[in-house]
Amino acid sequence: MDGIDRRVRPPVRRGRGLVSASILALGFASTLFSQGPPKSLPETRRAESVAPGIEHIEIRRGDFAVGLGPDRWVINVLVLDPAKTRLGICRANDRGVGTETTSAMARRRGALAATNGGYFRTDGPYRGEPAGIVFRAGKVLSEPSRKRPGLAVSNKGSKTKLAVVDVDFRAEIVASKSARRRVDGINRPRLDDELVLFTPEFDRTTLTGPQGVEAVVEKGRVVAVHEKTGDAAIPRGGWVVSAHGAAAAWVRANIGRGARLEIRSTIRLDPRPAFSPEFIIGGGPRLVRAGRPVVSADPRIYGPGFAGTRHPRTAVGVRADGRVVLVAVDGRQPEKSVGMTIAELTALLRELGAVEALNMDGGGSTTMVVRDRVVNNPSDLSGERPVGDAILVFLR
Repeated sequence: MDGIDRRVRPPVRRGRGLVSASILALGFASTLFSQGPPKSLPETRRAESVAPGIEHIEIRRGDFAVGLGPDRWVINVLVLDPAKTRLGICRANDRGVGTETTSAMARRRGALAATNGGYFRTDGPYRGEPAGIVFRAGKVLSEPSRKRPGLAVSNKGSKTKLAVVDVDFRAEIVASKSARRRVDGINRPRLDDELVLFTPEFDRTTLTGPQGVEAVVEKGRVVAVHEKTGDAAIPRGGWVVSAHGAAAAWVRANIGRGARLEIRSTIRLDPRPAFSPEFIIGGGPRLVRAGRPVVSADPRIYGPGFAGTRHPRTAVGVRADGRVVLVAVDGRQPEKSVGMTIAELTALLRELGAVEALNMDGGGSTTMVVRDRVVNNPSDLSGERPVGDAILVFLR
């Protein structure tokens, strides 16, 4: 889910170049990357106008001649005018599980550009399930994971607005005044002694095994209770309470067919954005806050080697003027692009003018699409990786 596998794809030939080009001279200090001694690196940039309010820039930085050193990067950047563009989130195959390539999602939705989105489960029957917050249309479809932050977005009004937020979500099932039970998760695998809610956005069924009990709810009333069968069908106008162990014992004691159930939930965002989000998608770690670098990438949350090793990276940033930058850094291709550490990525986002920025899923997941074409070089041997969701760019 974290996109840090170590498979390396050999260099591949890129598609046609960008329609207009500008060359920037030598002299960009690598001290921006906070690694290695200060030195000047050659750099070229090519830019194209994709549509009014959407600019695509390819940056090639470093020594690309063989044997000149280890530092070389290919970076693709989308710069978006918030008054002319809007952002959307697309789930793979429009479900809570399953995977689909970023380019297929962009094509299916008619987006002009796209990048891959948040972290996701990479194997098993729940492959593609988000590993972090997904909030859309007023509903939490996946709870926060491991204290990772999220990207909150609103397209309402005259401009698209973004904020990087920490998310605190709590929910409970209320069967009566004296019978309440904490919800442990939403639309994800049920673990020992847990109570998990499944909504119609997840899939046709819960995909659970037979160990436990499941209550099917329509219009707030329990219409069926299934014991030791699992895989309950999720009604389009309702939800399923799926419980195991101690949570299942609570369901048996408090929920029967015909009972009325209520979900009570709270979601708190920090900092609280000055807008009501249309959607929130999980990522992490936070890279830039109020124009300053954020140096926390807790290995207990992101895993050892995640922050300090160079990998392909995807990130989202917001400039002081509200313009949005979407970034894809290629990596694991030593002759073409080596990838970035989190510190290097943070420096890049600040260089691009971001005052708020968030890392998204990376590794083999890192993909940028412009006009139905993958413009970066994904690192997987098989090419573009199917992912759990994507961030899509449209004109207003």
